[in-house]
Amino acid sequence: MTDKDIMTLTVFGIRPLIEAISSGKIPDRVFIQRGLRGDNVPELMGLMKGNDIAYKVVPEEKLNRLTRDNHQGVFAFMSPIEFASVEGIVDQKIENGENPLVLILDHLTDVRNFGAIVRTAECTGVCAVVIASEGAAPISADAVKASAGAIFRVPICKSRHLVDTVYYLQQSGLKIVGATEKTDTLVYNTDMTVPTAIIMGNEEKGISKGLMKLCDAKAKLPLSGEIGSLNVSVACGAVLYEAVRQRMEK
Repeated sequence: MTDKDIMTLTVFGIRPLIEAISSGKIPDRVFIQRGLRGDNVPELMGLMKGNDIAYKVVPEEKLNRLTRDNHQGVFAFMSPIEFASVEGIVDQKIENGENPLVLILDHLTDVRNFGAIVRTAECTGVCAVVIASEGAAPISADAVKASAGAIFRVPICKSRHLVDTVYYLQQSGLKIVGATEKTDTLVYNTDMTVPTAIIMGNEEKGISKGLMKLCDAKAKLPLSGEIGSLNVSVACGAVLYEAVRQRMEK
């Protein structure tokens, strides 16, 4: 799939989006005009609810900026990938006696950071990357390019509620590790040889309070400079490779 193909993965109009979803195509982002009404609107909304597809209500002007064509109050960016179920992946790994390593991205918004992280995740054996259904970086041409194609090789899983997903993983026996500087514990002293889910926070806000409360462990990287923080993709790489080192030495 070329960059041009990815950039043109858009659908507008009520019936076209209904047909796209019905055929198994999952939108990455959906914009619905505020106050939208019509004979096919209930069918579309029911289909989106049944497939757990999030959407954003916007004024008509927003849609007019996205396309000059007759959008009928609906515009969607389609994903170039098929999203996976983290529950299904983890259940299968555990059933097979494997040691799952899951990566949870808490509302990262920069597509290049996202792509770079997925590339590292593929190299480090991460079995699933979990992102939020809303407020997260889109699966765009820039994200695909930054991942060097790894987006097509690592299962990407969308979650409507990250807290519920983390709770599920915790109940499934995974250790939840939050990568944050708000701790005295270094990542090197944090056991990640067991089934583990690592949470990386938003570029500006870090890990949300709701997710932080669920963490079984919090870990930080040592910093000697004056800046006091790392780019999230760089930090994620360091944490993932520490998990790899520990697992290789086990």
